[in-house]
Amino acid sequence: MSEELKPFPDDWTTALAVVAHPDDIEFGAAGAVAAWTKAGKTVSYVLASRGEAGIDGMSPDEAAPVREAEQRESAKIVGASSVEFLDLPDGTIEYGTALRRAIAATIRRHRPELLLTFNFHDRFSSGRWNSPDHRNLGRAALDSVADAANRWIFPDLDEEPWTGVRHLAVANSPHPTHAVDVSGSLDQAVASLEAHRTYLDGLRPPVSDVRGPLTALAAQTGERFGGRPAIAFEVIPC
Repeated sequence: MSEELKPFPDDWTTALAVVAHPDDIEFGAAGAVAAWTKAGKTVSYVLASRGEAGIDGMSPDEAAPVREAEQRESAKIVGASSVEFLDLPDGTIEYGTALRRAIAATIRRHRPELLLTFNFHDRFSSGRWNSPDHRNLGRAALDSVADAANRWIFPDLDEEPWTGVRHLAVANSPHPTHAVDVSGSLDQAVASLEAHRTYLDGLRPPVSDVRGPLTALAAQTGERFGGRPAIAFEVIPC
């Protein structure tokens, strides 16, 4: 039998989610974000790209503003306080000091206690190979916590160093350790993913049923969390 998941840490008030694309948060963490904001916590989003390469039947110039608008609407549904874009090219996000610098600057500006990112491992729990954007962005986000805390790394940044990140969490990780009860926020999680309608319709095949898979995933995770519908995260010691 799989090991029980631990309750997600609650000793924080501000979180920053740093992911590669619009919809990354919605495919793994939106229910938790809704639960957190309902409890009075503040969650901000930073997205590396506008997801402009994500719709085969729509050119990047057309897709970028559509996907940005859908992400902003999605964030509003779960109570996220802000959405920012780094305007990096969708599909070719590269790990390196430029990416670390950009993320470190956002950490210093937002000053979160929790940093949330998306699966950076080579594979998903299904065994499917992960995208380079996810792998590179996730690893850079985690590395940037130390960069943001050290005034001698990227000393040209205007923002003061921030040493207050207490927890690192990874959504959609194949190695989950903790979970968040989403029994009171599943409807918001569904609505937040449904807000990406143009993207979902553009997938091959199109995705029409969001509620079924999200509900099933929450129930499956809940089997390791006292029977409560839940969203799982890998929590990494900071």
